[in-house]
Amino acid sequence: MQDAVSVTLLTGFLGAGKTTLLNYFLAHHGDASVAILENEFGAVNIDGALLAAGENVNIVELSNGCVCCSVRGEFSAALHALLDRRAWGDMHFDRLIVETTGLADPAPVLQTFFVDERLREEMRLDAVITLVDCHHIQRQLDEYPVAAAQIGFADRILLTKADLCDEQQQAEVRERIHRINRKASLFHVTQGICPAELWLDINAFTLSDTHFISTGYYQVCPGAGSTNFVPFQAALSQKPAWNDAIQAHVFEAGELDLHRVGAFMERCIEQYGNDMLRYKGVLAIADGAQRLIVQGVHKVAGFDYGAPWSDGEERRSRLVIIGRDLPVNALREGFMKASASLCL
Repeated sequence: MQDAVSVTLLTGFLGAGKTTLLNYFLAHHGDASVAILENEFGAVNIDGALLAAGENVNIVELSNGCVCCSVRGEFSAALHALLDRRAWGDMHFDRLIVETTGLADPAPVLQTFFVDERLREEMRLDAVITLVDCHHIQRQLDEYPVAAAQIGFADRILLTKADLCDEQQQAEVRERIHRINRKASLFHVTQGICPAELWLDINAFTLSDTHFISTGYYQVCPGAGSTNFVPFQAALSQKPAWNDAIQAHVFEAGELDLHRVGAFMERCIEQYGNDMLRYKGVLAIADGAQRLIVQGVHKVAGFDYGAPWSDGEERRSRLVIIGRDLPVNALREGFMKASASLCL
């Protein structure tokens, strides 16, 4: 049986630069064995015609509407058809990039890969990559809730068109993005110039106990092929009064009781899973030698044990939930009640 196909979901609001990023990738990886699933409204897919594809690149266009509105229909059927053609030898690709329309909510697209048994076995979700237009995102977030959802689901955010904004505007955009999603790495890119290793094969959906709260952003240097890390500055002195429904929340505690934190997560997922876009935790369990890792999308969650705690290492539990209009105080109280010290 062939290896599972690595799947990258490329999203971002209209005009954020998804096609430009793809063209840069194709221009520098002419031998890439990749399939690109393009989606757009209307009878003609303009973006697909704009891609400079080589002979090893397979482009499939969906032009009957947004994939997020037809998850059980055309989108799922297109994925099965791609796998069939790959199995028959008609198409050769090791990677699939799904570029959604700028108005798509990523949630139903992601859920397709979890609920369909064949897709779970033959495709492997790698990451959600969201492009953000620095020049226009403030207005988009104010007017279109889906723009916040696209940021909230992201594992990596590529900030484009920052060169059109002054430093104050850039700082405000970074701060607002960070309020919505604190786990995604943020990269400033110019004209789609972003090395493939920065947004492909990052294994974001693999349970891992690596550091997952962003503390700064990366400047991608166009000519050098390198990145410079810049720590986030303190909050702006005159902070705008944003009231985004989707925000990132961080919960921290010491050692937790396994049964209590398990019950807490079960209640969260059952009661608020529809409004929990992405969540990830690295938890310290009392009398447990290893970290407990939790990661999920809405009501689909995974749990596993990670690396052991080192001798003398502070055993801290940290959970990040990116959600919509969540009862944060109640959730924080419930998380703290899972503390092992309360069970003594």
